[in-house]
Amino acid sequence: MLQQLYGWIQNIAVYLIVAAAVMHAIPGKDYGKYVRFFSGLVLILLLFTPVMSLTGMSGRFQELYQSGLYEMEKKEIEEARERFEEAELLDFVPDEYGGTPEQSDSEESGGLIEVEEIRVGE
Repeated sequence: MLQQLYGWIQNIAVYLIVAAAVMHAIPGKDYGKYVRFFSGLVLILLLFTPVMSLTGMSGRFQELYQSGLYEMEKKEIEEARERFEEAELLDFVPDEYGGTPEQSDSEESGGLIEVEEIRVGE
């Protein structure tokens, strides 16, 4: 318990030192308010870390984040597949990767692709 408290205080101290260094490294006062706002949010999260771990909320937040991230990635992959299907780009993908059966003919010819004609600059 004492080790956890020591680690928590150490994390806050290191963060405050890094935040102060960043504030001094900013080339103008224009961005200072944004850096202070962001560093304040991170400091609030650091201060509430022990409370969240005691109540079990940190595991719940992590679970919510990961499920949302998974759903977002799944949606992006499905949208990309739909765009590829609309553009007929999947016709060039071999069968083993989910392409069309016409592509398996290249395996019988030793993996070579025959080119009938090439036109440049029409």
